[in-house]
Amino acid sequence: MSAMSTPSFLLSLSFLFLSFLSISLSQQPPKGYLIDCGATSKTVNDDREWLPDEDFISTGSSKNLTVPRLFPTFSTVRSFPLQNNLRRKFCYTARVFKGARYLIRTAYYYGGVNGVNFTSPPVFDQIVDGTFWRVVNTTEDYRKGSTSFYEAVFEAKGTTMSVCIASNTYTESDPFISSLEMLLLGDSLYNTTNFDSYALSLVVRHSFGHNRSLISYPDDLFDRYWEPYAENVSVIASNNTPSVSGFWNIPPSKIFESALSTDQLEPLELRWPPLSLPNSTYYIALYFADNRDSMLSSSRVLRIHINEVRYISNLEVTSAGAAVFATRWPLEGQTKITLSSAANSNASPLINAGEIFDILRLGGRTHTRDVITLNAMKSSLRNPPLDWNGDPCLPLYYTWTGITCSEGERIRVVTLNLTSMGLSGSLSSSIANLTALTGIWLGNNSLSGTIPNLSSLRLLEVLHLEDNQFNGDIPSSLGEVRSLRELFLQNNNLTGQIPDSLVGKPGLDLRTSGNQFLSPSPS
Repeated sequence: MSAMSTPSFLLSLSFLFLSFLSISLSQQPPKGYLIDCGATSKTVNDDREWLPDEDFISTGSSKNLTVPRLFPTFSTVRSFPLQNNLRRKFCYTARVFKGARYLIRTAYYYGGVNGVNFTSPPVFDQIVDGTFWRVVNTTEDYRKGSTSFYEAVFEAKGTTMSVCIASNTYTESDPFISSLEMLLLGDSLYNTTNFDSYALSLVVRHSFGHNRSLISYPDDLFDRYWEPYAENVSVIASNNTPSVSGFWNIPPSKIFESALSTDQLEPLELRWPPLSLPNSTYYIALYFADNRDSMLSSSRVLRIHINEVRYISNLEVTSAGAAVFATRWPLEGQTKITLSSAANSNASPLINAGEIFDILRLGGRTHTRDVITLNAMKSSLRNPPLDWNGDPCLPLYYTWTGITCSEGERIRVVTLNLTSMGLSGSLSSSIANLTALTGIWLGNNSLSGTIPNLSSLRLLEVLHLEDNQFNGDIPSSLGEVRSLRELFLQNNNLTGQIPDSLVGKPGLDLRTSGNQFLSPSPS
């Protein structure tokens, strides 16, 4: 599959950014959450505290792996029930700083947790808030005995953020997760991305020429993972490493200790990333630093092409370092990056590191008032549906059980149908805030308490509360709902009189039999 051609407007410098920005840096560990999924107590690994996950999720089950010599964080998983290949999501929810940027990293090590009948890991989806993130397929890594990691950068749109594991039609056994990290990033990182509309999903991040272990915290202040990468070209060491405070993305200084280069002035060609890319738009960041003594007068000036399309011309690389970004670059299939010396350069090309992210369009969010209301309703139920977490309406096909939603920019909940779900508890009065509701079906459960005032639901046409344990009076305010055409209240413990506003109301199918002291009884 060949890479698609690049429209000429993408070649303008408005899409490329050189960073030389001074930023004060802290040596403290990144703030946020390190969550050990399935664990029941805190653990400390590499001097960092991992939290058990019970405060972040209310569903799924904790399971221990019996695989020897596992890293402690991967010795437990949280597993989620698969039922009839239904598209259901199970979400971790954490408090965050609204408007802040977070690195989200999930890790998966299967360890045969689903039993001998499922020797291969399940394939499933992961979701952040209302945005589909990626398909999780750890089969190849697991075959090699490796853990699979997925990473993305999202901006918090509210005071909470949810990261969800979701079964799909191709999921054959219970989905699971080993660990979850939600780490606060500095404001300068990836700041050429419009996070109001997009997120970044990591494809690869490599330290070129580095042949030792993964680079992460404390070398990287934000605990990003820089994997070692080598090609069949020269690897050179550096005599100097630049101050990383001069880079917007603040890479670790260790990535500048080695580089890929060529002999003399020959072009350097990289088949990178080392995988075929789906047709999409990508964020590309490349990092450079001259490895020679800063007192040398000779210059190192680069021309860079991606799949024969000019990326940048006359990039001067000094010992102070340079980074160049493309915020929206279309790629498909295999990718070739060519670095060559410019006409005014007397030094060979080199490259120290690179990152590529897939640019994700955000999927939107359910109206905030509806989300708050549904969570209040969830709290009033003793056994709400297992998938009542995360965004109620999004992504599409992953709405909460019993919920249907409107389309368009303003996403509202329009029907609630939890008939025969075995529910107990009460019906929260906050349901009156779901003002886009046209239908409520809660029949054949064990709900008790009084029926709340629903007069604010001006669009409500159907209200089914039959075969429950509601008590008290029928609210006379129901007569104020002009659109109401079905009101089923039979077989409850309701008392008192049927309100005059409901008796004989034109077009209303009212059913009240099987209650106490209701008079008159229309049916």
